[in-house]
Amino acid sequence: MNTTSTETKEVCHYKCDECGADLTYAPDTTILKCNYCGAEKQINVSADKQIIEESDYRGFLNENIANESERQVIHTVACNACGAVVTLKEHVTSDNCAFCGTPLVLQNATDNSILKPKYLLPFKITQTGAQESFKNWLKKIWFAPDKLKHYGEHNDTLNGVYIPYWTYDSSTASSYTGQRGDDHTEHYSIVVNGKREQRSRVVTQWHYVSGNVSNNFDDILVLASNSIPRSYADKLEPWDLGNLREFDEQFLSGFRTECYQTNIEQGFAIAKNIIQKAIESSIRRDIGGNHQRISNSSTTYNSITFKHILLPIWISAYRYRDKVYRFMINGRTGEVQGERPWSWIKLTLAGIGAASAVAAIYFGYMHFYG
Repeated sequence: MNTTSTETKEVCHYKCDECGADLTYAPDTTILKCNYCGAEKQINVSADKQIIEESDYRGFLNENIANESERQVIHTVACNACGAVVTLKEHVTSDNCAFCGTPLVLQNATDNSILKPKYLLPFKITQTGAQESFKNWLKKIWFAPDKLKHYGEHNDTLNGVYIPYWTYDSSTASSYTGQRGDDHTEHYSIVVNGKREQRSRVVTQWHYVSGNVSNNFDDILVLASNSIPRSYADKLEPWDLGNLREFDEQFLSGFRTECYQTNIEQGFAIAKNIIQKAIESSIRRDIGGNHQRISNSSTTYNSITFKHILLPIWISAYRYRDKVYRFMINGRTGEVQGERPWSWIKLTLAGIGAASAVAAIYFGYMHFYG
């Protein structure tokens, strides 16, 4: 699929009418705010309930390239360390990667044509609120390096980034063959020490089954980034996708935006893995009985639609012993997930302390009873 274009488009920046400084989006509002003089500008949003429109998946692939109105050209730089591709702020002369903290080589910045996001969830949690969630999460971590505890005290360790996601809808029809196991109790007698005793046991009787199941899937969410661990990002869910807003660059002002690295087809392959697990559960319910064995199953996917959305995440990258640990905070709920380093000094001391305690109890016991 073609993902490049020679056309360019200026990155949108919004200037304060009072002092000329950049306006930034204020989380949990519909306001752009000047951090220098405090002036505010209202973002025009519709008061009507947002109607979410999906794009036809197969139709998009058959066209091979989206219409120019569906694409945008953005100024981005790729991190040489972790591969993240993020947008650049205007007139920036130096910057660090939000995903791993490595200095970015700005001379390698390029213009990229990407599929324009259709919807987004604006930040709801402020940087201060995210920092409090982060600090509370750090307090619960045992045997962490002391520097990590102090690391959470600084506001500037958190970067607000809009992360790309795909969502997929599909109806499915699945046929299957397998076996159903029904348990029943079997009574029998046995001679023990010359005496006959009555016993019972559970026996499973298996028989062949086949059938068909249909399912409908809505908003299967797939992370389109390779820059953050998918397992941790999944734990940031749920997202309030019912509050999606139509894409408006004003909500991006003051925040970074990552470009998708997982394309539409790759994303649907991941979605199918998620869907398949749900289909397997529905097949087992259809088989019934006490136990189920699925021998074969075949699924067709119909009415497949998708949308490209941006979700807000506060990200912090902590480097410890030449390894980067990333912490992520859901920009809507404050849910914190992340990788954590271990302090081997603390673990060793804890082990010594535990061994000493066991030894003290043992010798105390021997002294008392010996």
